[in-house]
Amino acid sequence: MTEAVIEDGTAPTRRPALSPSRASDFKQCPLLYRLRAIDRLPEPSSPAQVRGTVVHGALELLYALPAASRVAATATTLVEPAWEEMAASRPELAEDLDPALREKLLDEARALVSGYYRLEDPTRFDPESCEQRVEVELSDGTLLRGFVDRIDVAPTGEMRVVDYKTGKAPSATRELAEAKALFQMKFYAVALLRSRGVLPARLRLLYLADGQVLDYTPDLDELVRFEKTLMAMWQAIQSAGVTGDFRPKPSRMCDWCAHHEHCPTFGGTPPPYPGWPVAVEPAA
Repeated sequence: MTEAVIEDGTAPTRRPALSPSRASDFKQCPLLYRLRAIDRLPEPSSPAQVRGTVVHGALELLYALPAASRVAATATTLVEPAWEEMAASRPELAEDLDPALREKLLDEARALVSGYYRLEDPTRFDPESCEQRVEVELSDGTLLRGFVDRIDVAPTGEMRVVDYKTGKAPSATRELAEAKALFQMKFYAVALLRSRGVLPARLRLLYLADGQVLDYTPDLDELVRFEKTLMAMWQAIQSAGVTGDFRPKPSRMCDWCAHHEHCPTFGGTPPPYPGWPVAVEPAA
């Protein structure tokens, strides 16, 4: 049985939930949400997606080492193991990749991992967790689910939520890309607030390609308002799910969409609607 709104690697029988990526899809274009989350149509993996997955994997391996061992020379050697791990767990990202392109992507990944040291010194602290799965049910029944790149907790209890960005957004969409990233971080902040009862003190975006750090300090009232936005979004998704009325929302982001053949805006036709998925197992 098909399931909607799940992160990569999540069991297909789980209760449908709202993730940051699928929430962003619905906000950008309801039809895109449907094609990805309900129809589960395949999309070609891009070199940037492969490179980003490898960099995230290498940084996760880095923080599994003792603090004193997390030097730059060691970090770059973790790119190859991260590639092997990705190829084993997500073969669709590595299949049919030209060997020359593979080497180019690995070299770029090493450069990004090395550049990370311009932004932080990983030998000076221990994160509480990396690639942390978060799941929480809000007061109205909306289920939030996602994976946080890194969570840091100070000895005094302050929480910092960190996300790595490995690509440069095209200049024409830079503002949109940063708004999308901040939306994702607020999503995590709400999930952690409701699951732990702790307001994150800082949301940090690390742009590895740009060598820039974007810090944001949320306040409680702001997150409560954002929580209501997520509830309203999930209600709208469920309402559309009953009828299958997920309409396209044309924008300049259409240029990067892989589903033109299924979009009426481009003369395409969506596949027959399979219906809103029904979970056969409760959430973990």
